[in-house]
Amino acid sequence: MAGTETHHILPRPVFEAPVKLLIVVAPYYKDIADALLAGARAEIGAAGGDCETVEVPGALEVPTAIAIADRRSNFDGYVALGCVIRGETTHYETVCNDSSRALALMGLQGLCIGNGILTVENRDQAVVRADPEGQNKGGGAAAAALHLIALSRKWGGPRKGVGFKPPSDSLLIAGRGEGSGTA
Repeated sequence: MAGTETHHILPRPVFEAPVKLLIVVAPYYKDIADALLAGARAEIGAAGGDCETVEVPGALEVPTAIAIADRRSNFDGYVALGCVIRGETTHYETVCNDSSRALALMGLQGLCIGNGILTVENRDQAVVRADPEGQNKGGGAAAAALHLIALSRKWGGPRKGVGFKPPSDSLLIAGRGEGSGTA
């Protein structure tokens, strides 16, 4: 049973400049989401960070909210929180796989995301994992985001975009053939 194993936990990172995280939580199972949120906020606070929280309807919307925030805000990292409990249909697999895949893809693009979306067989498993005094998976997700932020700052430099770069103004002017008689 996972609850009886011992795990190595990395020391909390130390930051020279403040960190700001966005916690995106799907409160479909409100009591579980609240416990995850308490653990995440405590971990961010213990690292001297600041956080904002937004709620979305379900686990599938968590990655979309993070993507929107990354395009339009200035967060250093993100914490994804929620809970998916297996039901009688394949919807469980869809929600688990698609939300996890989207978060992983954004992480591969350079976002610092801690994934605290629980994927469990039953409510009892979720309660144990969410409990800040127990397995504290919300705190673990926040710690993961903080560690990724620390790595990002360690290796520094601006983030590199993926895909095509827009042409610069100088290329546009040169491309028009100014003074060459072409229009």
